[in-house]
Amino acid sequence: MKTRHRRLAALSIGTGVMLAGVAGFGSQAAFAVDPADLQSRVTVDGIMTHLQALQDIADVNGGTRAIGTPGYEASGEYVESVLQSAGYTPVRQDFQATTQSLQAFSLALLGTTSVLDPETGVIAPEEPARVPMEFTPGTVAVGGPIVGASIVAPTTATGCSAEEWGGVDATAQVAIVSRGICSFAEKSLAAAEAGAVAILVYNNEDGPLNGTLGEPVEGLIPSVGLTQAEGAAVVAALPTDPTVDLTIEETTTTVDTFNIIAETSTGRTDNTVMMGAHLDSVPEGPGINDNGSGTATILETAVQLAASGPLNNQVRFAWWGAEEVGLVGSNHYVEDLVENNPAELDEIATYLNFDMVASPNYVISVYDANQSTFEAPVEVPAGSVETEKAFTDYFDASGQPWIDTAFDGRSDYDAFIANGVASSGLFTGADEVKTPEQVALFGGIAGEQQDQNYHQPSDDIANINTDALGIMAGAIASVTASLANDTSAINGVQPPAPTTPPSTTAPVVDPAATGPQLAATGPADGALGAFGALPLGVLIVAAGVALTVVRLRSRVQPVREDASPK
Repeated sequence: MKTRHRRLAALSIGTGVMLAGVAGFGSQAAFAVDPADLQSRVTVDGIMTHLQALQDIADVNGGTRAIGTPGYEASGEYVESVLQSAGYTPVRQDFQATTQSLQAFSLALLGTTSVLDPETGVIAPEEPARVPMEFTPGTVAVGGPIVGASIVAPTTATGCSAEEWGGVDATAQVAIVSRGICSFAEKSLAAAEAGAVAILVYNNEDGPLNGTLGEPVEGLIPSVGLTQAEGAAVVAALPTDPTVDLTIEETTTTVDTFNIIAETSTGRTDNTVMMGAHLDSVPEGPGINDNGSGTATILETAVQLAASGPLNNQVRFAWWGAEEVGLVGSNHYVEDLVENNPAELDEIATYLNFDMVASPNYVISVYDANQSTFEAPVEVPAGSVETEKAFTDYFDASGQPWIDTAFDGRSDYDAFIANGVASSGLFTGADEVKTPEQVALFGGIAGEQQDQNYHQPSDDIANINTDALGIMAGAIASVTASLANDTSAINGVQPPAPTTPPSTTAPVVDPAATGPQLAATGPADGALGAFGALPLGVLIVAAGVALTVVRLRSRVQPVREDASPK
């Protein structure tokens, strides 16, 4: 892990009159944008316009927006066109990623056989859920189909290392281990070192286990995810020597793909607020909640922010590619900065991640940086707790119930926290099963997944819960505006002193508006240059903002081995 020296966060913001926004974020600031105003303009209708466009793209491109497909290219072109119409000059950051397709999968275990239908991509029966891990080798790598193999467990259930295997001889057997502590790739490699020909990893919580090995690596063995319940049943049956039949046939391919980056031209460039969402879907479906919902929400936030006047802090937006194959795009972006421009990485005050914000059986959850509910399996960067608080303060102020979700790096904030960048984000749930306690807070159906269509062809626009989307959009817009005004609670960087109250008259921008229409409301030539020469204490509010190009260097960067899906 690269160590970064961060500015000390301010422990006390001081006293004063709260003007707008989240408590502790901007209470002394010269507001460039009113958080309540931006929140009112980032509407569900505006976001749904973008989601319908993504659905239409998937419909005419084989039902998918996965990387390497025409649907992904068209999705990128749509995001770019909306940004350009709002005055941005988006930039593509090209890179390569590895994808995998399954031609055959069959697993016989405990009297039940699961088989992949190659035409539909569905594994039947659906229960118990058995999911081949992303980038699992095929069984040809271990000499062909596995028939009648015995099952063996390590001394320590997680099976992360030779020490945890404790000298157990797994030769020619199939390993059974628990999720947790280390990456799935480390489990697979450790089982192989013990002699195993395949590995079954069972979940440590309710729901299916959709795992990834991160990338094809020499030494991995065929790897499959099981539910917690089936894993427990296998372990309980070990004294009776249960057996496994397993066949996996797969193909891996390297594809060219891209991220899209855009940033505002106003605001401190040495104190940038960054936010991102992944643009790609899985091959199996259109991905309208996962992650069209995050994509569309930050896109509409960018559109409306462009009509809010000059900012105190620069805001940068990212639409990540190849998240679904191991967080490749966001890792590429951060590693490129580490190698080529580490100063720019250190200038990111905080990173906000939005991956699935409209799940049908939703929860309202915030990444648990302060570990009040979940112990983080990663190092939590300084400023992350304060970034989390920006969201939880917003929900508390509006009376909105919320819960924690683990701060575990299982989405595109992983590379940021691995390099010491303060981070947080929001999540409405994926394949986790909703509890009665969560139903009491948010409604919905206990005992069902929070998104019953997760990674399925049915993750379409009918899958979007507009109530959840509205709640999350309000939080995203308000916190974005608050941090664009003032990040002092996170990193101690002070905003200009307050002068006049914020403007609340910025126009609502139609997502379908054209570039010339928006340009007509912008500042006259030279106005932004004049702003740059004004004293920091002077507040300027304009109806439009000119925005600029983000310059990025591109190189091929393999995905981190420990990447895992949300």
